[in-house]
Amino acid sequence: MSDYRYERLSAQDNGFLVAENPHTPLHIASVCIYEPGALATEEGGVDVRTFKRFIEARLHEIPRYRQKLMWVPVENRPVWVDDPHFSIDYHIRHTALPRPGSTEELKKLTARITTRTLDRNRPLWEIWVIEGLEGGRFAVVSKIHHCMIDGVAGAGLLQILHSPSPEIEIPEPVPYMPRPAPKSADLLMDAVERAASLPVRALRAWREVDLRSQSLFEELGGHARAVSDLALKALTPSSDTPINGALGPHRRIDWLTLPLEAVKKTGRALDCKLNDVVLATVTGAVRHYLFRRGVDPKQIDFRISAPVNMRAAPGENSVGNRVSTWLVDLPIDREGAEGWIDGILQITRELRSGSAARGFDLLMQAAEFVPPSLVALGARAASGPINMIVTNVPGPQFPLYAVGARLVEMQPLVPLLDGTGLGIALFSYDGKLHIGLNADYELVPDLGTFTAL
Repeated sequence: MSDYRYERLSAQDNGFLVAENPHTPLHIASVCIYEPGALATEEGGVDVRTFKRFIEARLHEIPRYRQKLMWVPVENRPVWVDDPHFSIDYHIRHTALPRPGSTEELKKLTARITTRTLDRNRPLWEIWVIEGLEGGRFAVVSKIHHCMIDGVAGAGLLQILHSPSPEIEIPEPVPYMPRPAPKSADLLMDAVERAASLPVRALRAWREVDLRSQSLFEELGGHARAVSDLALKALTPSSDTPINGALGPHRRIDWLTLPLEAVKKTGRALDCKLNDVVLATVTGAVRHYLFRRGVDPKQIDFRISAPVNMRAAPGENSVGNRVSTWLVDLPIDREGAEGWIDGILQITRELRSGSAARGFDLLMQAAEFVPPSLVALGARAASGPINMIVTNVPGPQFPLYAVGARLVEMQPLVPLLDGTGLGIALFSYDGKLHIGLNADYELVPDLGTFTAL
């Protein structure tokens, strides 16, 4: 049964809702820093009204920003419905640092903003405009629930909500006409019909397969190997480390920026990809950090989860999640940059030539047919016991503007999964590589040592 009034969340999207709890808010965040340009006021502040009109004029391109969750009775599966009471004033907040606000003060404020979970009775996003930064700049802290987007989709939204030129003309908003919300009985009937039609849909898909094709058996064998390899990895525990444990309610935020060309130059010199350089750098940082915390890296199996984009083409699925994951045991037992890069190259070349990402993707497709209560458990088991998440998303290599205000930095922040006290996100934009770190306040009290390396 299809209905224009609502859309079901995928199993992967729903997994981020099920896995969330008060100490693990699962929204993707970012900190954008701007030169104010035309948004500067005579009093030295920011023209938030104009900024708000600018965002509102583009909301028709992102329907999900005006949709909220509704739950299917009995099945307890969420769907997206239009919010009839949507108000942009709720989603765009305005605050300030005592002038002149430093970067350190901005990081502390960001940590407080991103710790709070989003209200599930409203569309799952917030934008905080923060004025008062030193140098006359201002910042925008954005929170978008992970059930709405992944990193690649977030990069696409960044361009939708900005302009490639400093023009300041704002068109009139497209009138918002919310679709009527479905009744609970309609949603329940849909769930019953979907369950009843499952065998038929499976049989139809099977009839479309050419059973005589030799490639069929090779493909099925590849699928089986992908899932079994992932299962074996998931059953192999990673080591306990000082940054792993029960998460508390508070966070620490830090970031740094590197010249993108310098990182690419290193990759070219070593005949490897930019992501390999990133993982090797993370390997060295983790190794040094463990030494500082009194842990011998040679006695540690330190595993990270590295999300992998599974979209077939650029721009496909501009919202929602379409990612798989690599499970990478960092070679922290090796010494020196050459040892780290050699170890990472050996691992990533095997991953690229194998089916590691396909195994997770297959499990997420199968999760569409299991009860929602098992989705998060299955996703967590599929990603295996890990110590940290490291995600790297490419962004536009040209400047972006919001009503004439130039975006100069875009620091990404990945949410923490239960048990992982540190997450690292990287985002390349306009010739720079921005590295954002999100950490549990108690598990990682010395977060600055990562960015100082």
